[in-house]
Amino acid sequence: RKNKGGAFIYGNYRNYYGYRIDRNGGEDPRLEIFKKEWFAGKDCLDIGCNQGLVTIGIAMKFECQSILGVDIDKGLIDLANWNLRRISRTGNMAPESAKVHNSSDSTTKSCPEEVVSEMPNGNISKYEQPDLFEIVSFRSENFVQSKHKYAEQYDTIMCLSVTKWIHLNWGDDGIITLFVKIWSLLRPGGIFIMEPQPWTSYRKNRLVSESLPKKTSNISVYTLRNSGRYFWTR
Repeated sequence: RKNKGGAFIYGNYRNYYGYRIDRNGGEDPRLEIFKKEWFAGKDCLDIGCNQGLVTIGIAMKFECQSILGVDIDKGLIDLANWNLRRISRTGNMAPESAKVHNSSDSTTKSCPEEVVSEMPNGNISKYEQPDLFEIVSFRSENFVQSKHKYAEQYDTIMCLSVTKWIHLNWGDDGIITLFVKIWSLLRPGGIFIMEPQPWTSYRKNRLVSESLPKKTSNISVYTLRNSGRYFWTR
């Protein structure tokens, strides 16, 4: 979702994965450091899944029991479902062409060629092909404000490069609500994986919308400092 000035105020960038992959291709670097035991045979939740490539990659590489990806942007969820159909058919994480989606939202209709070249282009057939439609699902939802009742809890919950945008848009109440909901959805012994974002990144992005500076002035709870690796289990 954009504001009137065209900025993605929720961090819901199109082609976001293109910024995280070097020009030589390959899989998202986060998939390279994740451990199989965090996901194998587990029910997983990916909050802020964007166009679903990491979500699908986890299902293919780590053999999870199930994984649900949620994102505030319906256009990105449409694209995630498009990616799911394509990857299930081809076993290839790379887009077939620059035009990847035909949606009423023109911002999701195509990817610049230079960005497509940066996205994961390795064939994932080296992993045993699961039935992705039995494992992966996507839903458009504002996780913080949604009243949707989840039918089950999860063994592993991910929140990758999302906390900053929740904090900027919904302040301390929003970030606290996020963690409370995650805690309530984790099964005993469950794992929470969070990709932290530095405070300097807050300062850089708080001006993408006219409304954000007013919201950030009320922030007093700081995000986790990137001081190492933490494991949060129930």
